[in-house]
Amino acid sequence: MEKKITRIVLTGGPAAGKTSLISRILKEFKSEDGWKVITIPETATELISGFGLGPFPGCMSMEEFQYFVINDQLHKEQLALKGAEAVPEEKVLIIYDRAIFDDLAYISQEQFEKTLAFFGKTQEEMLSHYDAVLHLVTCAKGAEFAYNFDNAARYEDIATAREKDDLTLKAWSSHPRLFVIDNSIDFEDKLNRAVARIYEIVGESVPEVKKRKYLIEMPSLAVITEQYGATGLEMMQTYLVSTKPNVERRIRQQKSGSDYLYFYTEKRIADDGTRWVTEQPVSEKEYIRYLMECDASLHPVLKTKYRFTHAGHRMEIDVYPFSEQKAILFAYGAGEKDNWIPEEITVLKEVTGEKEYKNRCLAGKQQL
Repeated sequence: MEKKITRIVLTGGPAAGKTSLISRILKEFKSEDGWKVITIPETATELISGFGLGPFPGCMSMEEFQYFVINDQLHKEQLALKGAEAVPEEKVLIIYDRAIFDDLAYISQEQFEKTLAFFGKTQEEMLSHYDAVLHLVTCAKGAEFAYNFDNAARYEDIATAREKDDLTLKAWSSHPRLFVIDNSIDFEDKLNRAVARIYEIVGESVPEVKKRKYLIEMPSLAVITEQYGATGLEMMQTYLVSTKPNVERRIRQQKSGSDYLYFYTEKRIADDGTRWVTEQPVSEKEYIRYLMECDASLHPVLKTKYRFTHAGHRMEIDVYPFSEQKAILFAYGAGEKDNWIPEEITVLKEVTGEKEYKNRCLAGKQQL
């Protein structure tokens, strides 16, 4: 099989959900399925937060700052491409958290062309570096309650965020494969639409996202594994003490091949009950630091998730160490009839939407 490298830019105004989408991509395009995901962090944020470099009074102008941004971005893109060519996986996704043309939201066209020319590049050449661009609309347009300043390098208010969103979209408008992902429904739907677009970009079928949840008798995992090719994914979810009103926090450790991935999640709940869940990958060191903030009233939720396909449906079985007789089945895209359920699985009852079977509740009672 010939190696296929796909380069996708995630862009948009401030607080658009790019970091959460990256977390979702890392979980969706798994090493067990032959994927390698390489992520390029947002360069401007790294320079501001990590090096103290930025368009600050007494430091440098915005135009001068862009020379640092573009120089660092070009270097990282070159390293990412070399890494993609070197890894053994045949399917590689390179995900850029913003890229070169985002600079156009902060400097003029003339300044941008001048900066590119300094590095011997043209706009046409740089556009060819990216196979597709996903523009995630800032939550300052349509989901204002979720706009926040959690990014230490973010200084824009809501009005400025909207302006930067418009300018960023304009900056990338000449790319032939530009897709806009708005806030028309809710954040989960936004991420689902973005992931579906990525599947289309790489030429693979889009998995179903609507799901039903069932309490089932513990099946023979050996049979499920052998007959349906199910693969087990180990994970542990830990709930943290709340530090802000109406915000739930948690961290998750997830095995990926021989390595582990770590994620930090916040669930914001607006006064009208609207939820906005954001997630970001974290390092092992950050994960350990977050563990020190665990909610002592709740147990960590350990489980092994078995994924497989049956009757055209994507399925997952969650197996918990505290339950020997029962497990949880998720069926994606399932209809109203139950004739799609494997005969090896006995359904006790449907529990879709039932609070007592959500992970946070299981963290308290430790039983199914």
